[in-house]
Amino acid sequence: MTDEAPHIPGFMQQMGESITKDAGTLDHAQIAAFFSAMLGAKRIYVTGAGRSGLVAKAFGLRLMHLGYESYVVGETITPAFHEGDTLVIFSGSGETQSMVSICGTANDLNGKVCLISAKPDSRIARMADLVVNLGDPTGTYLHEKNSFEVRQLTGKYRSVTSAFAPFGTMFETLALVFSDAVISSLMEVKKDEIAQMQGRLSNVE
Repeated sequence: MTDEAPHIPGFMQQMGESITKDAGTLDHAQIAAFFSAMLGAKRIYVTGAGRSGLVAKAFGLRLMHLGYESYVVGETITPAFHEGDTLVIFSGSGETQSMVSICGTANDLNGKVCLISAKPDSRIARMADLVVNLGDPTGTYLHEKNSFEVRQLTGKYRSVTSAFAPFGTMFETLALVFSDAVISSLMEVKKDEIAQMQGRLSNVE
């Protein structure tokens, strides 16, 4: 086990380099549209499956810290979605059936749907009002036809290099870094004071 430890810094560097490279290829119009949607949103709902869902929750938490009325889809205390509300979906494949269903419901309720994905030609992408394509640096979703649910049951994942960032890791990492960058930009525009943010942090842990 100890013989493998030296690889960790190298993998970290690879991930960092991949993020830097990917950041330089993002579509600025897509980013501007998403940022504008977040800036003007009143109620923001976030969702995702698996690890993408954890990234969605982290984004929703930071939005709350900034003073937004933000909710995680599926939580017991999440209120009903209404016309004019904004839904942010994190889905690398854009094909996860549960996310497709949630997106359809938001559309039916005349909400605004934003997708953060690695596949801009997916089912959810075609249903969404705007899409931010973070790219697919490890080719995880390039040829993948199975849904997230099928891959979970069968254990079948794809990655160009199994040792480096397998199972969609790079999308999730990119999504986390991207969403945190959005939060940083919102902080600049809103000029939210650190003291105000601290007052919204949990104090019953």
